[in-house]
Amino acid sequence: MVNSSILYLGLDVHKETTDVAYSSTGDGSIHFHGTIPTNVRSVNKLIKKFGCKASDLVVVYEAGPCGYWLQRHIVKYGVQCWVVAPALIPKAPGDKVKIDCRDAMTLARLAQAGLIESIHIPDADDEAIRDLIRCREDAMIDLRQARQRLKSFLLRNGHPCSGRTNWSDAYKRHLADIHFLEPAKKLTFQHYIAITEERYQRLQHLERELKEVANKWRWYPLVQFLCALRGIRFLSAIAIVAELGDMHRFTYPRALMSFVGLTPSEHSSGQRQRQGGITKCGNTHARRILIEAAWSYRFSPKVSRELQIRQQDLSINLQKRSWEAQQRLCRRFRQLQARGKEFNKIVPAIARELLGYIWDIVQRFNPESEHVG
Repeated sequence: MVNSSILYLGLDVHKETTDVAYSSTGDGSIHFHGTIPTNVRSVNKLIKKFGCKASDLVVVYEAGPCGYWLQRHIVKYGVQCWVVAPALIPKAPGDKVKIDCRDAMTLARLAQAGLIESIHIPDADDEAIRDLIRCREDAMIDLRQARQRLKSFLLRNGHPCSGRTNWSDAYKRHLADIHFLEPAKKLTFQHYIAITEERYQRLQHLERELKEVANKWRWYPLVQFLCALRGIRFLSAIAIVAELGDMHRFTYPRALMSFVGLTPSEHSSGQRQRQGGITKCGNTHARRILIEAAWSYRFSPKVSRELQIRQQDLSINLQKRSWEAQQRLCRRFRQLQARGKEFNKIVPAIARELLGYIWDIVQRFNPESEHVG
């Protein structure tokens, strides 16, 4: 039965225009309202017009490149606003027609039937930290590309790079000893070096700013707690926390593993059961960091000097938990390797279990306390 006291608005949001559809409060049928500009003034008029037609108003739109500013603006007026993941919207296999007005009507119809639900909307401060982290990742990719262009130029001209090529003072002195006779090549070489140096300094500047901003973040104690785990340093820990948001919303660890896309896919029917590779759905940034951290467990359990420094201000219970995780994951890595498993199967399995330990730490986390119980 249709609840006539609730009116659902489906929005197909684009950069300049938004198509609007609504459910009728009488028979529950879906109608197309029209197209409005995508700006605050038009949204305010829309809420004012439909807000008086029902006791409750629910606005639904797809997550996209326009972000969450629309959701935060609508919530300010006391109106529910759902942001739906496009991949989780039910769609018939034979439905090959996609137009904006139809998409808006589909959202209103599915919301009225209870077939879709909103994704987690990060806090504005949490999203700001996440944007800064992704800006640092972009700067790191830019630096990698600049260094690759420089090394490719040297390789083409008979100066292949051998050994360690970190952008250090020793490597810069090595580059200063390289000379070219042609004026054009001299200019090209100096420009490549200048571009690489500029991007390296930009990356260092971003990392310093990130550490300064993180000290005032509400999840900073949790970032410190995650640094107690082997393979997770500050940059990895703050990226995991920023990408996954408030992990208290996951009631059990497998839900968090599924959100990151580290659970195995499955295609079973009847008596046949077949499991494949990981689903790779959800947050790709967090999954990549966890995969990189899982590689450190291929070595024997050990509390290195660096790990000991990271743990020195943390509680004894957290240090014990970190050692338990290290023993189990290292043993698990060796067991899977002894069974002949490939590394591309072992590492995701270790990353999945590592995420389970992260979930355990999060559940014990108290923002008002300095320790984990």
